[in-house]
Amino acid sequence: MRNPEDLYELSGDVPQMTDPVLLYTLDGFVDAGLVAQLVREHLLNSLEHRVIARFDVDSLIDYRARRPPLIFDRDHWASYDAPELVVHLVRDEAGKPFLFLTGPEPDRLWEGFVAAVRSLVERLGVRLSVTFHGIPMGVPHTRPVGITPHATRPGLITRNPMFDRVQVPGSAAALLEHRLGEAGHDAIGYAVHVPHYLAQAAYPTAAVAALEAVIAATGLVLPSDALREAAARTEAEIAEQVAGNDEVLKVVRALEDQYDAFAGGAERESLLATEQEMPTAEELGAEFERFLAEQRRADDSDPSL
Repeated sequence: MRNPEDLYELSGDVPQMTDPVLLYTLDGFVDAGLVAQLVREHLLNSLEHRVIARFDVDSLIDYRARRPPLIFDRDHWASYDAPELVVHLVRDEAGKPFLFLTGPEPDRLWEGFVAAVRSLVERLGVRLSVTFHGIPMGVPHTRPVGITPHATRPGLITRNPMFDRVQVPGSAAALLEHRLGEAGHDAIGYAVHVPHYLAQAAYPTAAVAALEAVIAATGLVLPSDALREAAARTEAEIAEQVAGNDEVLKVVRALEDQYDAFAGGAERESLLATEQEMPTAEELGAEFERFLAEQRRADDSDPSL
């Protein structure tokens, strides 16, 4: 069996850290509303960081399945945007160090990759690993953002579960959490609920909810102003668009009725146990896409634009 440490190279100048936290997001699986991407870019753009570990992407990535871009400049190849699967050492606003694993989800050697991350967790004394992403749900954008948490042991989360037992497509991030739990390490994941009709667009409101969950779980002092400002702008734009189309407004109100039926139960958090007939994901997406297409046609015909 391959030595897990052969899959990554750790920098020689890693500082001493006391029980650091590891955040991790891997591109390639479901991320409705670009929740993980928005939080990742926000944190790495806002906080001091440097790479301390690099994974062997040649062993983990199928280049023909997702070809990295090269730039051709007139008569020569000018640059190559090589994929990177790395661990950043980041400092929060209080100067406390934490780790952030980012990059593409491996195409192969999932067990080897997970073993390698576990090796890093143990070498660096990580006390808690946290991941997050967005999932499409039949919820309205006009109500508080919901989250489905999961963890390697019950004491790490306090919310009542939404689901009983369900089979879903696997991901490297989910397998990592599972294997860390088997090895006795604490890990938490947050699936943030994004309205079906906004799943394909950037939805900063859900990213703010993910960031707040991370802060609550880790105690890290993380900036949020830029994300909140983006969320406020996006919500205003959505409200304006929805108000201008009766069909989309009807869909949103139907979702509000479903949400409120359960919110009225105070202690009931599940949005799934309903007998009310609701629009499907396809119907929701079609309504909003038709509305956006109408908006584009209107813009194209406006001589002032």
